[in-house]
Amino acid sequence: MFGKRNRTSSLYIESSLYLYFLGLSIRGILRQCSFYTRSKEGHIAIWKWIQKYKPQKASSIKRKRILEFIVDETLLKVGPELIWLWVAIEPENRQILALNISKERNMFVADRFISGLVTTYGKHNISTDGGTWYPQACQFLQLNHHIHSSLEKSLIERTMQYIKDRTECFDDYFPCLKENCKLKHTMNWLNLFVDYHNKESCR
Repeated sequence: MFGKRNRTSSLYIESSLYLYFLGLSIRGILRQCSFYTRSKEGHIAIWKWIQKYKPQKASSIKRKRILEFIVDETLLKVGPELIWLWVAIEPENRQILALNISKERNMFVADRFISGLVTTYGKHNISTDGGTWYPQACQFLQLNHHIHSSLEKSLIERTMQYIKDRTECFDDYFPCLKENCKLKHTMNWLNLFVDYHNKESCR
């Protein structure tokens, strides 16, 4: 965990991140934490912690039995532009296996996303909404593909809506003034979101 070079305790940082992903605003976190700490950290410090956070790669999901990949994509507003959000979940524990963003939606992007799943979790059946980019990618990767059942559709749609609801009020925080920004700060926020979501779903 970062923050070791200053006097801010790891517990304070982790508590702040936890409260953030429970839905509190950054200023709300400062008000809440003021009741039990004398730390003088401001809202800018908390925002920097969010940007710098990198989840540990030790994955409990990898050790669990995965029945299949349920995959879908949706548009997500990042400041003034729209990007594609790619999400994969597993049906038993309903944890998020992978998440990525792209500025295009085609077979090549789908192939890269699914290839990452296979590299991390091995080959499994894959369920999608039937977008033409998925069967092509699955055929190339030699994966069994089928259209969402009603249960699979419900699970992935609920996850997608959950993510969109949580990111909706943060559109203004995502834009970057850098020219040709690769949206790494957006992906970092999403990785942090997934890390906390999966930890909560294990409890």
